[in-house]
Amino acid sequence: MSKQDEFLKKQKILHLATIGKNKTPHIVPVWYRYSAKKIFIGANTRTQKVKNIQKNNKISFCVDQGINSPIYGVMGQGTANLILEQNKINPIAKKILLRYFKSMNNKSAKELFEDTNCIIEIIPEKITVWSY
Repeated sequence: MSKQDEFLKKQKILHLATIGKNKTPHIVPVWYRYSAKKIFIGANTRTQKVKNIQKNNKISFCVDQGINSPIYGVMGQGTANLILEQNKINPIAKKILLRYFKSMNNKSAKELFEDTNCIIEIIPEKITVWSY
């Protein structure tokens, strides 16, 4: 596994940029899961990021760490697809949430799971890595 893949699997926050109204960037920190060279984000169709993707599925993202050495980051551009089939959403949403909670019995995990009605699937097309 490459250093880039290991980094994306280990980190916890991804900054997702979509194109909003008037073609302005909309950037949000999100929880995610990196698997099989794709990024998966649990979401709700009411959110601005999902509404933006419905209109324009081109996205950018950034995952980084460090203020002091080592400073490392992965930035990319790609295409986002919305997974809307409940039988596909639930298993992915659980895997994402279990990165952040010890179990699905946690009250917040349950609430987030119940509020997740779509998965944003990102297929990175261009990746840039930096290290200092």
